[in-house]
Amino acid sequence: MTSARAELQDLSDRAVAHVLRTHGTGAGRRSGWLMISTILIEAWDLYSISFILVFLKAQYNPGWLLLGLTSAAVQAGAVVGALSGGWLADKFGRRPVFLTTMAAFVVLALAQSFVPNLWWLVGVRFLLGIPLGSDIATAYTYIMESMPRSKREVMGSRWQGMFGIGEVLAIIVVTIMYVSGMDHELLWRIALGLGALPALALLLGRLGIPDTPLSLIQRGRFAQAKKVSMEMFGDPLDMLPGTDHDLPRPRTRDFLADLWSDHTRRRATIFAWISNAMQGAEFATFAFYLPVIFVVAGVSGIRDTNFLSAAIYTVATISGFVGPAILPRIGHKRLSMWGFGTAFAGLCAAALFLGVGWNAVVPLAAAVLLWGHYWAASNGMTVASMMAPTRYKATASGFAYLFVKIPLFFTIFLFPSLFDAWGVPLATLFAAVFSLIGWLGARFVLPEVHGYVESAAATE
Repeated sequence: MTSARAELQDLSDRAVAHVLRTHGTGAGRRSGWLMISTILIEAWDLYSISFILVFLKAQYNPGWLLLGLTSAAVQAGAVVGALSGGWLADKFGRRPVFLTTMAAFVVLALAQSFVPNLWWLVGVRFLLGIPLGSDIATAYTYIMESMPRSKREVMGSRWQGMFGIGEVLAIIVVTIMYVSGMDHELLWRIALGLGALPALALLLGRLGIPDTPLSLIQRGRFAQAKKVSMEMFGDPLDMLPGTDHDLPRPRTRDFLADLWSDHTRRRATIFAWISNAMQGAEFATFAFYLPVIFVVAGVSGIRDTNFLSAAIYTVATISGFVGPAILPRIGHKRLSMWGFGTAFAGLCAAALFLGVGWNAVVPLAAAVLLWGHYWAASNGMTVASMMAPTRYKATASGFAYLFVKIPLFFTIFLFPSLFDAWGVPLATLFAAVFSLIGWLGARFVLPEVHGYVESAAATE
């Protein structure tokens, strides 16, 4: 690297550090809300499918493995999307990726409504997962790069609250269609296709959002970075020249070595991966199949199950916003420990109540589980994204999201067969192991990293 290019690279690094220490404006906050809203779409897709499984089972009479694969296919696609989307966002910028992925989601969500059989549905849902996984990785990167300091972690940790809103909306809409007496085949087709509507609204809302200043800086597009920084942070970045320059692109394969170079960054990232994996497995066993478990175990019928689930997820949604609100006071470590610990207690209680036939109190145990789960799941992606250097941030976010989606795929795919073979109580008790591992990770691996991005930015 010539001395002139080295000087420009150093200048861009100092500009990135400067932006990360800046408080920001309302434009950055609005962009953050538009990015975290992508969780509503994932929640709709994830939970609407869980409520229509009984109708798919009745219409096609598939085996448990095919039924599980139908639910899990989108998670497999998200694995591909998270990894490729993060790399593309680091290479080409955040804006092209988050617009392309949302447009693809609109088309594929509608396509679910017109599949001729379950195998076609599996294929479409796999393709649907690719833009979904890509968009989550890009959205988290955007939040960490556009939000004001001290607000990024809170916004990133709201993903479970947004998830809860999407789940409650899905439950309400499916319940209304069911109670109205709608034909069950028409019901499940409409329920899946409706996910295109919020995706379209989100796509239109994002059309006016620029790329992030940090992404533009790292790619040498200084003129646009100065303009966008003024809009988002009220800072014209006077240290940067007003013309664009060709900066060397860091090698993507070096991002793990960079993460490993700092002890705190390494431990926090390892915890984020553990947390993402355990919260995904924790949810995709008992909680995801809650409607099926309630019906199969005789807790309630289809209509009452929907009402119970709506109440339980309303409680969970409150938890999803309480956790981020208290995060600045208790930090990431205690939030995770309380979350995984509470989820562990809820799963153990649910297994006990199902085993002894106390069906009336199983919904209470489910509410305890989901209150804890929403705290446990709130900060894994946040920690992984905020700890990564800007040049690798989207790649690191996508890589961390793999640890959510891979366990989700296997547990959603296999758990129906597990509770068919072992029985619901024992399978539920097995799921508690994931919560216990998450608690151990929070207790012994995670250092307290609240505010780390701001304090570390100057040395990045």
